[in-house]
Amino acid sequence: MRKWQCIVCGWIYDEAEGCEEEGIAPGTAWEDISDDFVCPECGVSKADFEMIEVG
Repeated sequence: MRKWQCIVCGWIYDEAEGCEEEGIAPGTAWEDISDDFVCPECGVSKADFEMIEVG
C-alpha cells in the first residue's frame, strides 16, 4: 500500500485507508481511482498528486 500527497495543499490519500467521504473503499489502489478524482481539500486534479515515501 502506498500514500499519495496533493502537491498543492498537502492532503494525503492512503491506499490502506481509502477515502470514505469520497466513496473510496479501504485498500483501493491509486491506479483504480477514477481519473476525474479531485482533491477533497482543494479541488485540484489527480495529476497534482505525488507518491510519497512511507516510513
